[in-house]
Formats: sequence, structure tokens, C-alpha cells
Amino acid sequence: MNNSTKHNKQKIRVLFCDQLNLARGKYLPESVASSGEAGICKGVFSVTYSRQQINAPGAGVEEGLPDVNLKFDPAQYRESWHDNTKIAIADVYENGKPYGLCGRTALKNAIEAWRRHGLDPMIGLEGEAYVLESIDDGLKPYNTPGSYVYGTGPFNDPEKLMDVIWDAAEKCGIPIESINAEFDTPQFELTLQYGDALKACDDFFLFRNMARELLYERGYVLSYLPKPFEEVSGSGLHINLSFRDIAGDNALANGIGENQLSDLAQGCIAGLLKHHEALGGILAPTVNSYERLTPDGMCGYWANWGHDHRGAAVRLSKEMGKSARIEHRVGDCSASPYFAVAAILQAALLGVENQYQLPVEAPKNIENQDKTLAHIAHSLPESLQALAADTVFVNAIGSELIANYCAIKSAEVKELSGKSKSEVIDYYAYYI
Repeated sequence: MNNSTKHNKQKIRVLFCDQLNLARGKYLPESVASSGEAGICKGVFSVTYSRQQINAPGAGVEEGLPDVNLKFDPAQYRESWHDNTKIAIADVYENGKPYGLCGRTALKNAIEAWRRHGLDPMIGLEGEAYVLESIDDGLKPYNTPGSYVYGTGPFNDPEKLMDVIWDAAEKCGIPIESINAEFDTPQFELTLQYGDALKACDDFFLFRNMARELLYERGYVLSYLPKPFEEVSGSGLHINLSFRDIAGDNALANGIGENQLSDLAQGCIAGLLKHHEALGGILAPTVNSYERLTPDGMCGYWANWGHDHRGAAVRLSKEMGKSARIEHRVGDCSASPYFAVAAILQAALLGVENQYQLPVEAPKNIENQDKTLAHIAHSLPESLQALAADTVFVNAIGSELIANYCAIKSAEVKELSGKSKSEVIDYYAYYI
């Protein structure tokens, strides 16, 4: 066998998403990966971004850090953005059973809970990110002096970086809905097409990592950090939600009009607002997240809802029929898409099953919101407290997963205690 043949041999990149939204995994030869399994140390669920190890529940620190198994289907390999590589998206198992700390499993559980009601969750994810240039002493904003809101073309992206992302997404079979410049400079909105909940999250997980890796190889950092520098409004993750019924139709098709809200729509909205404060602990999972979540921002700070209302936490689309959907606007892309969507689905389902009362609709004037409403906490530790205290919501998602997550995130808070805003940004910069 010559050297060229050896070089072209396929390898499998096995990936899973952890509680920090990091794409962990390993490379395997294709022959080894054919088993559909790989071992990995359980201790990856015990560390912060800075690799500080925490005796977090379920992470195996007191058991000698044993292995758990990554399980994947070799018939479901995804195309990679790198040559001679295929990607396997794995679930995490322990002793032959789904591992309680696996976010993708938490999402599967949430999907199955809705299916027991005869409904299949459909998800669309809109991510926002800033492009930063890597320089000798750190990072600076990508130079786009002619950029403008909802802009396209060379004034908004002179180096055609979005073309690089678009072309790679097509190669990898990741369905893009749209890409455009967003409000700030150099900020972009990157939206994927609607799909069933698991596929939508798989696509977004791969897309985010693909885009970040490809730009990094070109000297840029695509930062999904909520506020990577102080003088900007910030980036969010908008989660769009609908349901396909047994007939294959959108179950919200005629249920979110201004003069008509179906029981399904009312229950979903009420559930999202009832568990609004706890959701913040999952959807806004970094210290930096709370630089974006302010009372006067269009970020979903207040526990409110409205028709085509970008100032509300829960926005109902103008579209009816097959495009009808509920949009949740609180989160940011430092959250794992699996964990975030699982949380949204479970909160909405609690509202339907428990018939929570729907609050009145928010006033249209964005600057005239009801300041007596519940709202997202002012800091990550406060959000983690609200999450842990909401036991109904915790049990719906998985108490072991939440306990581990809160322990890791509490350690992260301690690591960043007393740090300046710029030091906090530096801590997260290359991971988010």
C-alpha cells in the first residue's frame, strides 16, 4: 500500500455534546468504529472549561472515573467538513442504559413525552454570532465598516466568510434557512431550516462546530458568546416550536391567531412563562449571558408573550397554516441545543398537562412592559438557584442531569468571581 492510499483512508470522528456545549469525542479508524461503540472517561462530565475537576453528581469522581460508552449507528454517519472523515453523533450510555447526564438523551425523552400525546415536536433554531479576528494580543472585531442590519454582500462580509460556511453546510447536508448581517457589526444571524426536533438539534450542533472550526482555520473566531465585547446589544438563540399531528399537519396551524388561541398554544405559552426563571438557568448558562439579558432589551427578560412581538419572551408568529409556530427568545448559543430544546419542550408540556393559566398578552410598546412580572435573574448563580428550586421542572428534565449541571456551573461562577468583564470574555472566548 503506497503512502497516498494510507492518507486517503477514512476515519470516523465520534462526537457528543456535553453540559458545557463542547463537542467532545474521539477519532476512530473506520474498522474500529464499525462496532458502533467507543469508550470515554466519565470524568468529562466533572470538569469546567478551565479543566478544574468537580465532584459533581453522576460524574464518577468517587468511583475512580470509570468509562461510559458512546453509542452511534454506523449507517447514520454524517459528512464532515474535513477531508477523509465522517462524523458519528453519539448518545452516552452507562452499563447498557442511557446515561443520565446525556443531553441528547434528555431531548429524546422530551420528544417521546410529546409523542405520547400524539404530537411530534418540530424545531427551528436561529443563532446569532459575532466574527472576531485573531491577532497577536487577542481578538478584535472583524472589520466590516459598511455593514448594516439585514445586510448581505461584500460590505457586510468583505472576506466572504459566510460563503465558506454556506458551501461547507451544503457539502455536509446541513439545511440553511438564511444567513445575513444582524443588528451589530460584525454580527451575523445564521438560521437553519425547520425539522423534527432531534435532527434540528443534530444539525445545529454540527453547524455551530463546523462554522467555528472553518473560520478558526482562516484566522477568525466565530463567537456565539452573548456579549463578546461590551458596546454591542448581544447575540441570542431563538427556538421556534411547533408540532406535527398524526395526520402530518401542523397542530398549531389555526391555533395562534390574535383572535383565537388553541388549548395547545395556551398550554405551551403558559408552561414557558410559568417556568421562565428556571429556564434561564439552562438557556443563559454563562456569566456573560447576563450582560445581554437586561430589562430594556429585546431578549425575553420579562415573563411575557405577544403576537409578532420581538420584545416578549414568547413570540407568536404572524404566519398561519404550516408555518405557524411559537418562538422562544430568551436563550443564547452558549447553551447546548439538546439541553435547551429539551428544557423548552418539557416546560411547554407541563403547561399543557397541568393546564396552567395563561397571563394576559403583553402591550405592543416594547418600552412599556409590565415591570411587576417575573423575569430572568440578574446573574448566573441566581438563575441556577431558580432552576434548582423548580422541582417540578427539574424532575421533568432529569434530576441527575440538573444536579450535575448546577455543580459544574457553580464551580464556573467561583472561577470567575472577582474577574473583570474582559477577563470573563477571555475565559470563554475560544469555547463559545
